Amino acid sequence: MARRNGQEGDDRRRNPQAAGRKKRATRLMLAAAGVLAVLAAAGLWLWPSTPADATEVLVYKSPTCSCCNQWIGYLKDNGFRVKTENVADLSQLKATHGVTPQLASCHTALVEGYVVEGHVPAGDIRRLLAERPKVKGLAVPGMPAGSPGMEGSRKAAYDTLSFDSQGRTAVFAQH
Repeated sequence: MARRNGQEGDDRRRNPQAAGRKKRATRLMLAAAGVLAVLAAAGLWLWPSTPADATEVLVYKSPTCSCCNQWIGYLKDNGFRVKTENVADLSQLKATHGVTPQLASCHTALVEGYVVEGHVPAGDIRRLLAERPKVKGLAVPGMPAGSPGMEGSRKAAYDTLSFDSQGRTAVFAQH
């Protein structure tokens, strides 16, 4: 409904409380929109980034290993889809995928053509998939205290290593 001859200004003078409520409501809506925009941007930063959102990880593990199950839960919590296969003896699988005894841990995973050995952090896997280096995979040798799936009161410094098909390794990340 259109107002004529300055009638809107007259309404504000006649009912200043209504005009004040309208201003406050407009400010509140703008503030809410701003908060939602900030939360949406933060959500994009806090949630796992794109490669992991739809990435499937196939984990080969011993049926009795509890830390493997904890690492699998950690991957799921970080946006990966995880399938598992229980294997009584992982040594042949590790050898087939170039995991030397020096790199070995309790489980071996395959993701988008890469091998992921042991308690590798989700961020390292995401970086591997984003950068796609010419390596066979990543490994966290052994079972370092404080690594994903090995959380507890102790935390040891550890490295995530990249390795190639010739058995050469390099530090991929330090934790």
